[in-house]
Amino acid sequence: MHASMGTGLGLKAEHLAQAIDAVAPGLWFEVHPENYMVDGGPRLEALDTVASRHPLSLHGVSLSLAADATPDAAHLARLRRLIDRVRPALVSEHLAWSHWRGRYAPDLLPFPRSHAALARIVDNIACTQDALGRAISIENPSHYLQLDGHDYDETHFFGELVARTGCGLLLDLNNVFVSSHNLGVDPLVYLDAYPMQVVTEIHLAGHAPDPLLGGSLLIDSHDAPVADEVWNLYSIVRLRLPTIPVLIERDGNVPPFEALMAERAMADRLQLDARQAA
Repeated sequence: MHASMGTGLGLKAEHLAQAIDAVAPGLWFEVHPENYMVDGGPRLEALDTVASRHPLSLHGVSLSLAADATPDAAHLARLRRLIDRVRPALVSEHLAWSHWRGRYAPDLLPFPRSHAALARIVDNIACTQDALGRAISIENPSHYLQLDGHDYDETHFFGELVARTGCGLLLDLNNVFVSSHNLGVDPLVYLDAYPMQVVTEIHLAGHAPDPLLGGSLLIDSHDAPVADEVWNLYSIVRLRLPTIPVLIERDGNVPPFEALMAERAMADRLQLDARQAA
C-alpha cells in the first residue's frame, strides 16, 4: 500500500486531463484492469501518464474467483503484464463468479458459502496470487436475495479466505448497507464481525431503489452520490481504520470532476475527525 494514499476516485475518460493535472494530498485513482490489458495505444499511454503522477489501484471485475474453474491463465498473464507496467499500489477482485462452462455473464453473481466453495475459492485466490506475484484483496459483494446452502456466515467466510491464502480485504460500505437492507440484517453487527485487521481499502458509493420494487430492494448502482447512511457507516469504520485508503466510486450519471472532488473532501473531513478522535 502506498503510504501517501488518502481518498481516491475512479478514473473516467472524460476527466482524464483534470485527473492528470490534479494536485491534492493523498489523491489516487482506480481503474478496471480489463479496460487496459492491451499491448499499446492511447488508452494505455494515458494510464502510464496518470501512474507517473498518482498512485493507482487495479480493481478487477472478471476473474470469476467463485466459479467452479481456475482463473483463465491468459487473462492472468495479461493482468501481470499490466501490473508490472504501472506498478499499482493495490490490486483487488470481487467475491463472485461470472464464468460458467464457457459462458460469460456480465455480472457479479452470488454463490452458497459452502465448504466446497471455500476450498475452490481458496485455490483460485492462491492461483491468482502466484500468477501475479503479489497478494490481492477481495471485496464483499452486494446481495439481493437470501440464498440457501451456506455453511459459513459471510464474515467468517472472509476470515477463512484470509487465513488460508494471505489475501487482504476490500471493505465496500455501500455493499454492506445495500446487502443489510435487502436481507433485513443490521450492518453494524456485520461490521463488528468483519476482519478489519486485514482491510487494505474501503469503497464508498451510491445506490438506488429497484425500478419495479422501489425502496424495498436497493441496487448497488454507483450512479448517485454517496448516501447519508453510507457516510454514517464510514464515520464508524474510520474510528477503527483511520489510515486505510478510501475510494469514491461513480460509474453512472458521472458528474463533473469538481463534484467528485467535493465528495472526496467530505471523506477527507471524516478521516480527519477519526484521527483526532483516536
